[in-house]
Amino acid sequence: MMTRTKYTPAEIEKKWQEQWEAEGIYYASDNSPKPKYYNLVMLPYPSGDLHIGHWYNYTGIDAHGRFMRMRGWNVSQPIGFDAFGLPAENAAIKHNIQPRIWTLDNIARMRQQLHRMGAGWDWPREIVSCLPDYYKWTEWLFLQFYQAGLAYRTKAPANWCPNCNTTLANEQVVNGACERCGTPVIRKEIDQWLFRITNYADELLDFSELNWPEKTVTMQRNWIGRSEGAEIRFVAEVGSERVEIPVFTTRPDTIFGVTFFVLAPEHPLVERITTPEQRAAVEAYIDQSRRETEIERLSTEKEKTGVFTGAYITNPVSGEQVPVWIADYVLMGYGTGAVMGVPAHDQRDFEFARKFGLPIRQVVCPAGEEPGDPATWSEAKSRYGVMINSGQFDGTPPEEAIKAVTRYCEERGIGKYAVNYRLRDWLVSRQRYWGAPIPIIYCPKDGMVPVPEEDLPVLLPDEVQFKPTGESPLRYVSEFLNTTCPTCGGPATRETDTLDTFLCSSWYFLRYMDAKNDQEAWSKEKIAKWLPVDMYIGGAEHAVMHLLYARFFVKALRDMGLLNFNEPFKRLYHQGTVLGPDGQKMSKSRGNVIAPDDVVGTYGADAVRGYLMFMGPFDQGGTSNIQGIEGVWRYLNRVWNLVQDSIEAFGSAPIPGTEIGREVERTMHKFIKRVTAEYEGLRFNTALAGLMEFTNALMKVRETEAVRTAEYRRAIEALLLLLAPLAPHITEELWHAFGHTESIHIQSWPTYDEALTRDAVVTVVVQINGKLRDKLEVAADASEDDVRALALTSERVKAALGGKEPKKVVYVPGKLINLVG
Repeated sequence: MMTRTKYTPAEIEKKWQEQWEAEGIYYASDNSPKPKYYNLVMLPYPSGDLHIGHWYNYTGIDAHGRFMRMRGWNVSQPIGFDAFGLPAENAAIKHNIQPRIWTLDNIARMRQQLHRMGAGWDWPREIVSCLPDYYKWTEWLFLQFYQAGLAYRTKAPANWCPNCNTTLANEQVVNGACERCGTPVIRKEIDQWLFRITNYADELLDFSELNWPEKTVTMQRNWIGRSEGAEIRFVAEVGSERVEIPVFTTRPDTIFGVTFFVLAPEHPLVERITTPEQRAAVEAYIDQSRRETEIERLSTEKEKTGVFTGAYITNPVSGEQVPVWIADYVLMGYGTGAVMGVPAHDQRDFEFARKFGLPIRQVVCPAGEEPGDPATWSEAKSRYGVMINSGQFDGTPPEEAIKAVTRYCEERGIGKYAVNYRLRDWLVSRQRYWGAPIPIIYCPKDGMVPVPEEDLPVLLPDEVQFKPTGESPLRYVSEFLNTTCPTCGGPATRETDTLDTFLCSSWYFLRYMDAKNDQEAWSKEKIAKWLPVDMYIGGAEHAVMHLLYARFFVKALRDMGLLNFNEPFKRLYHQGTVLGPDGQKMSKSRGNVIAPDDVVGTYGADAVRGYLMFMGPFDQGGTSNIQGIEGVWRYLNRVWNLVQDSIEAFGSAPIPGTEIGREVERTMHKFIKRVTAEYEGLRFNTALAGLMEFTNALMKVRETEAVRTAEYRRAIEALLLLLAPLAPHITEELWHAFGHTESIHIQSWPTYDEALTRDAVVTVVVQINGKLRDKLEVAADASEDDVRALALTSERVKAALGGKEPKKVVYVPGKLINLVG
């Protein structure tokens, strides 16, 4: 039993964090007989300090994990650090410090903060992606992809700063310019490594095994961008040579509406077909387009630009010749890098034709409309319809048009049915130092040779110099660069590019379950035990890249025989965003970042956790105003005082059950049912609201004899159990104050009796011919006959009936009885 004290979170939180760590109560056993539950938060980047947004995310995942543990699951909730990447390299350049030192210092600081929030992390499974014991296996995985034919090297476009003489990641390009010097960025072809994610495009469109937000599923579908249509081969005369240029279209029914043809500026045929008169203009335009990012080129708000090549191309269906242009809204990486311009029925083509005075011809007439004059249109008509102005296809209805034109092309050998994807292969190489080395060796005799697995890891040197040469700093570390060919034993050089950090985060959830294994990336037994992930919580901003890459990894590794499941994350949940006090997204530049350390020092981790979860629905977030923590702080003090009062009352002999004790028991069962449902739905704000109401209900009866009943004690303990996932420290302290010796966090979740969740007495409205005449207090289980008999004894009802018997009775159990006269 506890001596009555003041609630001092600083003392009790430190005490219990140390004890939990010593006992390892959150360290999940691989051999537990309980069913496994893999509860995962997205791998954090070690920026150095946890701000309030991190706390919001981690409190939600922790409350869910604690709830599931108390429900009888063997919960593993691991944590680690996504520690390679551009920010560390930028910090190294800015502060003249090696990325390794900067990163590991940040990790040490974040570990302390992660401990301080009192979350149930499964620390023995921690991984740090920049340490050799992790990136050895990242390199090993690259070799598996290489050997399976899924990794290949080719020339690919990259962002290039002419002033810094270096390649840039997309993150380093701001408004089309280098973030370091402001010079306009161009696109440059360089040797790059890619993964064949496109091999899995169709399978990645299958979401049947996933419980994911529909918005995220839609974003992935759109990113993959599967389109059915036709590939039609247009014909150009290049000197005496006849050149076929294929174009993919989802609307072959508009083929007679083609009035111009567009190639991407980087299309390999542009140089060959451009006439001498147009060459200077075309080359200038190509140079200009290199300075734009793909996002800028595809913007719907950007004014259309382009240049005529001087060449013409033949429409193989209509036989008409149309001019060939180049325009930056066509990208080489999408489809075939060529577009047939149908301005009457495509908005981009419509705007382009208007800009350059090109013909617009209607060839499809939507239902309910008459053919019109495109010169009067304000926009393209993109709806399907009957084919018109289309030669032998005139009158073909919309449901037959696409198939009819596609069949015509196939029969004449000028086209075929085709499927196109927006998705492109994943470019995984970076001309940076701070990443996992690509385990490839280049030998003058044997060519490209993979590093033997027994020679892994290829270690990063500890010290490098950063030079604006456009090449990885590793190129200038001779002891790294120069090596021996594994095949012939002669002198050779290493690949100096490193791997995209998305690759590190595409498999970390596998390594967590076997983090200390130095013989293999994971054991099949542990993967079979724990995977796939049961709950994955993280930001919606990762809807496409990280989540898509992780799915691709699992499917590819499955096909290599290394995994036995199809999807990495069964359930996905996106937490909301916490905004700064000014209502804007938190950032250091805005000065609106809230660091929780000082607040925790004043109010404690439990108060911060409760405040964040009470802010609003977990999937919506809200504006952080830390002054609002006062309300949660006062609530925790009420719980503290309520339990201490109860313990003092329990000091005397308990009294037998009374009606008020039974009422306390019914109250308890109601709130257990209510709060349990809120936890199940990750509705932590309404769970806490229910707990506050439960606390108030118990406080109302603490001055009565109910405080000495066994029912009241059970209700107080149920309150602590229900509050434990959100406020783990205070509930642990009070649980032990009751005399318990085991942690509250390994107790069973309280259950409820459905019968006891219903009121003992209910109010039934009595109506005569639909008009309210009286209200009755009746037993909740009273029968219709009982309620009818009681209603007929009411003086107000008898007066309204005028001594007559009702002709009909309508009864809604527990709510209403209507007597029809």
